[in-house]
Parts: sequence; structure tokens; C-alpha cells
Amino acid sequence: MKLKGRKIFGGKAEGELIVSQKPLSFLGGVDPETGIVTDAESDIRGQSIAGKVLAFPRGKGSTVGSYVIYALKKNGKAPKAIIVGEAETIVATGAIIAGIPMVDGIDVSKLKSGARARVDAEKGEVEVEE
Repeated sequence: MKLKGRKIFGGKAEGELIVSQKPLSFLGGVDPETGIVTDAESDIRGQSIAGKVLAFPRGKGSTVGSYVIYALKKNGKAPKAIIVGEAETIVATGAIIAGIPMVDGIDVSKLKSGARARVDAEKGEVEVEE
């Protein structure tokens, strides 16, 4: 399945999808030391985003979330790429300062955790193996 979105930050990545159907807060919602989702409201709570292609509808919470994304990258616990339905300032800024490929405009309800995805953020494309 090929999906077309919009480039937020360029680059290419490939890996296992981890998909949340709920908005994600990085500040207080993701441990920057481990990459484990700690947000009590998250449907992926307890799972690691480290080294995976992370997909969720949109970010929420404090602007400090951008720095949590950067800390994840510095600690080697960041996702390989970020896919969102709607990019907002917090996650977009975090992806840019951390150098993580990011695409928005993707219907994340079509994505399933565990599938393999290829992200070409330069083209705004996501390809998922079915």
C-alpha cells in the first residue's frame, strides 16, 4: 500500500511500524532515556518507539515535547521516522531539530503496528508491506 502525504523533514527510513490511534504527548508521555511510551492515555503505553517508524494522528501537550524528541535522538532511542495525520508545531520542530524524517497528511487509521514501512519523506511517500 502506497500513501502520499507531505514532507515536513526530509530523509528516508525503513522499519517496523508502531501505530497509535490517539494523539501523543512527548513531554511526560515518552521517556527520553528509554524510548518507552508512558502516557497513561496512550494505546501504545509500555511500548518502545526506539528504532521504529512511529505513526500517530497528531501531537499534543507542551512545546517542551520538541526537546524530548531531540533528547530521544541524542540518547539513541528515537524513532527512525515519524508519520502523522496532522503535523503541529511541537512534533514538527522536534523532528527537524533531531533530524528525523517526517511526513504528514497520512491517514494513520490505515496503518497497523508490526507492519514494515518505507518512508521517503523527500517525496512525502509512505509504502507499507501488506
